[in-house]
Amino acid sequence: MTSVNDLPSPQPSLESSDNSVDKICFGEGRITIEQINLIARRRLTVSLSSSAEFAHKIDSAVAFLDKLLEEDGVIYGVTTGYGDSCTVKVPLSQVYELPIHLTRFHGCGLGDNFSPQEGRAILATRLCSLTQGYSGVSWDLLRQLTLFLNQDVVPVIPQEGSVGASGDLTPLSYLAASLIGEREVYYRGRIRPAAEVLAELNTAPIRLRPKEGLAIMNGTAVMTALACIAYERAEYLTRLSSRLTALASLALQGNGHHFDEILFSVKPHPGQNEVASWIRDDLNHHEHPRNSDRLQDRYSIRCAPHITGVLRDALPWFRQMIENELNSANDNPIIDGIGEHVLHGGHFYGGHIAMVMDSMKNAVANLADLHDRQMALLMDVKFNNGLPANLSAAEAERQFINHGFKAVQIGCSAWTAEALKLTMPASVFSRSTECHNQDKVSMGTIAARDCLRVLQLTEQVMAAMLMAVQQGVQLRIRQGQLKQESLSPPIQSMLAELQESCPLLVEDRRLDSELRQLVSGIQEQRWLLYQEAVRP
Repeated sequence: MTSVNDLPSPQPSLESSDNSVDKICFGEGRITIEQINLIARRRLTVSLSSSAEFAHKIDSAVAFLDKLLEEDGVIYGVTTGYGDSCTVKVPLSQVYELPIHLTRFHGCGLGDNFSPQEGRAILATRLCSLTQGYSGVSWDLLRQLTLFLNQDVVPVIPQEGSVGASGDLTPLSYLAASLIGEREVYYRGRIRPAAEVLAELNTAPIRLRPKEGLAIMNGTAVMTALACIAYERAEYLTRLSSRLTALASLALQGNGHHFDEILFSVKPHPGQNEVASWIRDDLNHHEHPRNSDRLQDRYSIRCAPHITGVLRDALPWFRQMIENELNSANDNPIIDGIGEHVLHGGHFYGGHIAMVMDSMKNAVANLADLHDRQMALLMDVKFNNGLPANLSAAEAERQFINHGFKAVQIGCSAWTAEALKLTMPASVFSRSTECHNQDKVSMGTIAARDCLRVLQLTEQVMAAMLMAVQQGVQLRIRQGQLKQESLSPPIQSMLAELQESCPLLVEDRRLDSELRQLVSGIQEQRWLLYQEAVRP
């Protein structure tokens, strides 16, 4: 069979708009959130560093473990059982069987499976940790992970079963099992036995060395990978939220001075000020005429920068926590091959990711609530400043049987309520388990899964708002209360695109397919919002 390095390079991903795939080298410095997401979308292939320093780290850790085995040294998870069974000494004749048993008895995950994109992010995140050089893993293992990513062989991983310490043991057992030719993988759009796919690639399953089962499984790769995905989606929603608020202000004939530069200079939260500047630019520094006696718009318009700005200001802190975890050796024990130390600790504990995910889902759910309230203003003739009920564009006698966005608003209320329900912090629900060895756990993976669900629900609310605000602005133009040429070029461009996919709602029609298309557009970041924002 050919070696891993002899296999052909992957074809450019269909997800790549320019048919180009760049390469990222592991073992030569910090990996970023954006790089993990590009790997997950198959926009980056991966390689291992060829530097002497990196090779020395990997080789010395393996040699040190071999030396300890020859000396009959006691190493947790290598010559002992796992967890509370650490007092059980394993005979040297069985140390090569032990990691296989670790993968097998953890094969009890349930729930939905992670998607192939999420699986690729998990693979890349685990590779990032192992290439720190403190896990005692072999070149065979690192190359097999590299092969999986470059050939798009993705382990099928159930979502449920991790308490976030001792790391993501159960979900990562599916990654470990696939490397040795067990369980199933996604390959070329199908779920297939891992052994069958490896044989098709003319590649042998690896044999796990002592410590390698723990090295793969006893870490935070699942929660950290999901955090990388969540970060990118949350960042985009801060920009989309700003655009939606500007459109809502136009539709409601709001007071553009609520976003004044001088006003925000006296409360100098940088993210909040950035959001206000985006809205201000979208409004073209133009206060559109108002047919209202209100000097101040309601909070969901006037305070939108203060709400969206919370998430925007939290992003740098989220990035620091996620990328520190991403670029850490987070298994146990840590193997310092150069210094010849075996260091037993708790780096598998996902407390930082748990805190980030609990915090992020709270801030994101607040965006769902914000736009649900904006939607309510747009629908209700008591608050929408002269727009038709439920934003229906039906006229004359057709008004009596058409209902516009009435049901869409009900949907927004449902999606928002579900998002808000999920904001209870998962990290406070630690439960003692595994004979009270794991007596305080992070719940970081549950927090990350909750966060992704909150993001999905919030994206659904924002998709509905995209439909509603473009309808509201078009109605103002039809009424002669707003001039097309007064709108900023980015607003005009986005409205034109939205009109193509979501025509003016005159007669009632089903809207679910249009909503799904908009949700997909949000998740694909179809609209480039605010040129100054850095986009991966």
